[in-house]
Formats: sequence, structure tokens, C-alpha cells
Amino acid sequence: MATGRTHRPATRSRGIPEATVARLPLYLRALTALSERSVPTVSSEELATAAGVNSAKLRKDFSYLGSYGTRGVGYDVEYLVYQISRELGLTQDWPVVIVGIGNLGAALANYGGFASRGFRVAALIDADPEMAGKPVAGMPVQHTDELEKIISDNGVSIGVIATPAGAAQQVCERLVAAGVTSILNFAPTVLSVPDGVDVRKVDLSIELQILAFHEQRKAGEEAAAEAALPPGERAHPADAAAAVDAVDAPRDSAPPHAASRKGPEGDVPAVMPA
Repeated sequence: MATGRTHRPATRSRGIPEATVARLPLYLRALTALSERSVPTVSSEELATAAGVNSAKLRKDFSYLGSYGTRGVGYDVEYLVYQISRELGLTQDWPVVIVGIGNLGAALANYGGFASRGFRVAALIDADPEMAGKPVAGMPVQHTDELEKIISDNGVSIGVIATPAGAAQQVCERLVAAGVTSILNFAPTVLSVPDGVDVRKVDLSIELQILAFHEQRKAGEEAAAEAALPPGERAHPADAAAAVDAVDAPRDSAPPHAASRKGPEGDVPAVMPA
């Protein structure tokens, strides 16, 4: 079976926009669910709804793949699963290393979705000598001294960083120097990489802060709407005014940060993979 080191996806050379590439996994997830239910065909409207996009955008995205469906019939589910999987590079084996086996790294190692999506965890790596040899998710943890050899021996081109923020950049540089060209970063920091190296960052604390912003805004809108009602229609006028004051009051506390847990490599964000 081909490995990630010798074969690269053809999306860039084919001129597929990055925004389209980012939506392909959404389509694949929806199509896989349909396939598991033995649904043979799906309309663009049904698939767009399942993927959370509009149908016009979906049809435009599929046009880059050369797939236009059949009028009155829709898209062949199994063929689209294969077509998108091929475009994403999931019809080949992608060996992956996870560096930093604290709470988060161990959770990632135990995540069962990697293998079913074309990714094979080739090694678990940690800087703590006491972790060396300990089994996590059925695999022995290896020390970071072996990182370069592990990458070379397994033909790894994708690395996952789950270390504390302070160690992430150094780990990133070692991964890149050893030949890794794609990095999934769970560390709460921005990595600096050379041209030709792709980095995807996952920071659930940022997503939660964005949701908190929207919750605060909705609470303010509800309080303002309540305060605007005629006095006789207000359920609790004093409470409505207090709610408006609470939303408008300045916040003196520092911005929230992701909760941390202590792992073998120190503090890591207490987040779990989707």
C-alpha cells in the first residue's frame, strides 16, 4: 500500500480552491452516513442539508471534481464516497506520529476514528523518560530521542503535536527537519513553519470563547427586548433592567483560558477530539 511520503493529494495541482477542500470532509461524512444506511442516491439539496451548506455551493464544489450528478436522480452515493476519498488522499495509507502523550495525546491515541478514515498511528512519542515503553492505546510510548528515526522508518509525513505550548515549536522544527510536511497542532500556540509545510490548528478553548460571545450577545438582546416592553407587559421590570446593566457592565477579569490538566509532559489543554 502506498504511504504518505511518496504520494501527495492532487488538489492543488488541479486548482481546487482551499474553501472547497475544507468542505470535502463535510460531504464525505454525510455521504458515509448515507452509505451505511444503504442509500443509493442523494439529491444536491438533501446532501447540502446534511453537510450544512447550501445546494448551489455544493454543486459548485462538485464541479471541481468533475461530478455533476444526474437530473432527476441525483448523485450516486458510493461513487461520490470514492471520488472524494480519492481527492482527499484517503485511498492510501497515511502513517501519523503523535508527539506529547499527556492527557490530550493519550485521548488522541485512543481515538478510533483515525484508522477508519485512512490514518494509521505509527508511533506515540513523549519527552518523559518514565513514559518510554508504557502502553497507551495498545502501543508502547517511545522517547523523543527516537523521533527522527521513527519518522524515517515509517515514512511519516503527518505529525500531531499535543505538547505544552512551550515545547511545541521545538517539536515542530524537529518534525519538519525529519521530513514531516503536514502538522496538526493541538498545542495552544502559533507555530512558525517554512514554505511547503501545512499546519492545521485545533483550539477548542477559542471556539468556546466565540460561543460565549454569542451567548452574551443573545442575552443582551433578550434583556433589551424585555426592557422595551410597556411596563404592564413586563414580567419582572426590575429583573430586566438588572439584566441590561449586567450585560453592559465592564468586565475586569482576564479573558478565559482553556482549562489544563497535568500530564507527563506538563500542562496540556483539557480538551477532547471530536
